Amino acid sequence: MSALVHDGTAVLGRHLRRIGHAPAITVMTQTMPIVFLLFFGYVFGSALAAPGPEYRAFLVPGMLVATAAGGLMTGMLQAAQDSHRGVMDRFRTMPVSRAAVPLGQALADLLASAVGTVPLVLVGLAMGWRIEGTLLGALGGFALLLLFRFATTWIGILLGLVSKSEEAAGQLGSAAFMLPLLSNAYIPTDGMPGWLRTVSEWNPVSAVTTAVRELFGNAPVPADAAWPVAHPVAGALLWSLGLVAVFAPLAVRRYARG
Repeated sequence: MSALVHDGTAVLGRHLRRIGHAPAITVMTQTMPIVFLLFFGYVFGSALAAPGPEYRAFLVPGMLVATAAGGLMTGMLQAAQDSHRGVMDRFRTMPVSRAAVPLGQALADLLASAVGTVPLVLVGLAMGWRIEGTLLGALGGFALLLLFRFATTWIGILLGLVSKSEEAAGQLGSAAFMLPLLSNAYIPTDGMPGWLRTVSEWNPVSAVTTAVRELFGNAPVPADAAWPVAHPVAGALLWSLGLVAVFAPLAVRRYARG
């Protein structure tokens, strides 16, 4: 355990320095969610039945969850780069804990995501969004966002390690953009066709989004929804912890095998 902590901290520092040496990527990953928030909030919001401020209160938690789901893309791209540029091979020749390398990457992404959430929250507040629930609920909402980000990063790390090339990882990472679109992050699911609503409500993004809205006090739980959305906090925790339990060991095993 001490070796894992020591080695994981070293790898964490390496990834944080890597983020600091790529300011353009950092700026892009932090500004794109803000651009989407403004676009959806003021363009789509004007076309929906809900009044603008009411829709933006519905939208901001969904955008926060969609950004957390972006851990899949960043985890995939970083793992693919390290794998195909020989960095992983060099790590394997060192007396480093096998779990420390992917764990350090996941923790570095988690810290960067926590910092990157702040500007998005501030823009949401400027647009009129407010946390209507309790302080404890708000803290639980932000903790759930970070847990979901941690879970999606592990999925991305595994996919990056098994990718055939950096280009293939980039293309697959771009496809991950569809995940929040097939959920209730941007629009309610009750107006969707039956089969599409079922698919959307069993999407983990929908459970986490509904849970965050409930914890922030922004929207009630939809009626007649699928189980993960009807019980959003439990559903979000089960999805997030289940994804970590499945994909973290698989990613560590794949890294160890080379």
